[in-house]
Amino acid sequence: ADYEAVQRGPLRLKGSGGALGAGKRKKKKAKDKAQILEQIVSSKKQEEEKKRGLDKRTPAQVAYEKMQEKRQMERILKKASKTHKQRVEDFNRHLDTLTEHYDIPKVSWTK
Repeated sequence: ADYEAVQRGPLRLKGSGGALGAGKRKKKKAKDKAQILEQIVSSKKQEEEKKRGLDKRTPAQVAYEKMQEKRQMERILKKASKTHKQRVEDFNRHLDTLTEHYDIPKVSWTK
């Protein structure tokens, strides 16, 4: 008696079109993807042009910073190429070539 007002059947949500089922979705076409890609590329170009317009550096400063970045990348790659073990071996070889001038001398009161 209390359950006579209960709706039977599938649950209908508000705002659902009803025409599109749960499994039916529109697929994006290749031309849509190409258009989106084109927009991204054009927006990047526009950003670069704006940066150039807002950039108050001289060409020499730009070249200097590019070279600094290039040298830094070379340093990073050089450091990354050696393992810790190789670095320790190189350091030990370097220490072997040094003179004994910096060694701590023996101190003996009896001699």
